[in-house]
Amino acid sequence: MRYIFVSIFPNLIKPYFDDSILNIAIKKGIFSIEFFNPRDYATNKHNKVDDKLCSGGAGQLMTVQPLFDCIDDIVSKYPKSHIIFPTACGKPFNQNDAKRLSHKQTIVFVCGRYEGIDERVIERYASEVFSIGNYILTGGELSSLVLCDSISRNIKGVLGNQNSLDDESFNRDNLLEAPAFAKPISYKNQNIIDDYISGDHQKIEKLKYKLSQYKTKYYTPL
Repeated sequence: MRYIFVSIFPNLIKPYFDDSILNIAIKKGIFSIEFFNPRDYATNKHNKVDDKLCSGGAGQLMTVQPLFDCIDDIVSKYPKSHIIFPTACGKPFNQNDAKRLSHKQTIVFVCGRYEGIDERVIERYASEVFSIGNYILTGGELSSLVLCDSISRNIKGVLGNQNSLDDESFNRDNLLEAPAFAKPISYKNQNIIDDYISGDHQKIEKLKYKLSQYKTKYYTPL
């Protein structure tokens, strides 16, 4: 797997891969990361990548020329690139998307800035457009990292124990994960649910499933 980030602020992204599970995965060669900066492709005097909105209004928009040339360069090097645009007006990203995308060869995240990206860039290059929630961020770097993290942990070998994916939220009947506990059994008068330490695995599994249903109904009511 190869991840490519198209961003004018690559230093916002790089530190996330310096530690923990994802850093180990990179060292093992499970996936790699690359960066392309649209400023390097700008043909104007000051390497600008933004301009005023044609429709009027406040703010600037990322323009077509630097992004067209940048993405064309990427596609010429990696023809099978799956190009993703994170934006608030995209399809809500979910766990099934993460699983599906974990089998791609090359994923490109195009990180918008300012008031977003000229729609012609999205129309020309987007394989998929995703939203991570109904709110606005200052740029697409954080959204891209969220998508990348979620996809990566579904790649074989990234997690220390691949079986840990089985009981996570959304992996069973689209339910939220049941409450989890670790030792000590009792702490400051708060105790673990007795059935969790009963040793009866069938009973524990049934209880966890029921608690997952309750939790899902509580946090995500219809």
